[in-house]
Amino acid sequence: MGKFGPILLIAISASIWGIIAIFVRKLASLGFTPMEIVTIRVVTAVLLLGMIGLLKYPGQMKIQLCDGKYFIGTGIFSIVLFNWCYFTSINQLSLSFAVILLYTAPAFVVILSYLFLKERMDSMKVISVVGTLIGCILIAGINLKETPSMNLIGIITGLGAGFGYALYTIFGKFALVKYRPFTVTFYTFLVASITLLLFTDLFEKGSILLSRDVILYGLGLGLFPTVLAYLFYTKGLEKMESSKASIIATVEPVAATLLSVFLFKEDFGILQFIGTAIILLSVILINLPKTFFKIDNKKRLQF
Repeated sequence: MGKFGPILLIAISASIWGIIAIFVRKLASLGFTPMEIVTIRVVTAVLLLGMIGLLKYPGQMKIQLCDGKYFIGTGIFSIVLFNWCYFTSINQLSLSFAVILLYTAPAFVVILSYLFLKERMDSMKVISVVGTLIGCILIAGINLKETPSMNLIGIITGLGAGFGYALYTIFGKFALVKYRPFTVTFYTFLVASITLLLFTDLFEKGSILLSRDVILYGLGLGLFPTVLAYLFYTKGLEKMESSKASIIATVEPVAATLLSVFLFKEDFGILQFIGTAIILLSVILINLPKTFFKIDNKKRLQF
C-alpha cells in the first residue's frame, strides 16, 4: 500500500463522510426522524455489505462467537451510542456547540490508545489534537446568544457522542488483529442494524419507505458515506496508529464546510478559513516523519 496509502484512505473516508448532509437533509424533508435516518443508513449498509461479501468475500464473513464483543463495541457502543448521544445533544444545545463536542473524539482516541493500545503519547499528537479541536471550533462557530440554552445533559451527551465516535477506532483496532477490514465493517453494521431496528419504528412508515426518493437517497446514504467511507477508514486504520487515524479524520468538517459553500450556498467567513487551515496543518504535522524535527549539529529544535 505504501507509506502514504493509509493516510490517503483515511483522508478519502473523512471526505466522503463530509457529504452526508446531501442524503440526510433529503430524507429529513421526506419525514424521517434523525434516528430513523441512522437506521436506514445502517440497514442499507449491511444489506449492501452482505451482497458484496457473498459475491466476493465469502471467506471473510466468518467470525468466532467469542469475538462478538469487538462488534458490540463498534456497532452498539460506537455507532448506536454516538448517534443517540449526538442527536440528544443537538436537541439540548446549539448545533454548533454539539458539533464541537463531537470533535473531541481525537482527544479521546489519543488517551484511550495510550491506555489500551500502548501507543506513544508525544508532543506532536497533543499539538495536533489541540489544533484540530480549535479548527473545529472556528469552523462550527458558537453563537453567543445561544449559550444560555446549554445544559448539563447536553454537554454530557455531546461528550458522549465524541466518546462513542472514538470507540470505533479503538474497538476496530482490536478487531483488526484477527479480522480483515471487510469483516469488521460488515459485523459492525449488522450489530448496529439489529439494535436500531429493535428500538425504532421505522417500518411503521409503510409505503413511504418504498418511494423512489427514499430508495434513491437511502441507497446513496448507505453506499457512499457509510459502506465506502467505513471500508476505506478501517483499511487505513489497519496500517496506522489509532490516534493518527482519528486526527486525520478531522478533515471531515473541512469537506462538509466546502460542500455547504458550493452546494448549499452557505457563508464561508474568515474564521471558517482559519479553522480549515489549522485542521489541515494539524493533519500534516502529525504525519511528518520524526526525523523532520531532528537534524544534526543542533540546527533545529528537537521535540
